[in-house]
Amino acid sequence: MTTKHRLITDSFKVMKKARRGTKRGKRSPPPSPPPQEAEAETKSVREEELQQLKQFDLDWRFGPCTGISRLQRWERAKLHGMNPPEEIRELLLQTQIDSEYTQSLWSDYPL
Repeated sequence: MTTKHRLITDSFKVMKKARRGTKRGKRSPPPSPPPQEAEAETKSVREEELQQLKQFDLDWRFGPCTGISRLQRWERAKLHGMNPPEEIRELLLQTQIDSEYTQSLWSDYPL
């Protein structure tokens, strides 16, 4: 008694693959976003400033940043001769009332 072996291709239609070297028609470029969306894509000044401050928090050359404000950390680093960026100090002095600027990245986490 012999059994006939069936192949998987017996159940499915054979599909030919497209050649790689075929010429394709030119596609039109995607439509440019409306001006409002283009403005939304660019970072606002506030986001850029907060990003600079976040990078200052993550830079361990200026010592630990937990438990103190960013300005205190900047002053401590200056006192110890670590040469922190002057633009960070200016930014912190301009925005002393906003806690998002004054407190470090880790201020929301308990010690």
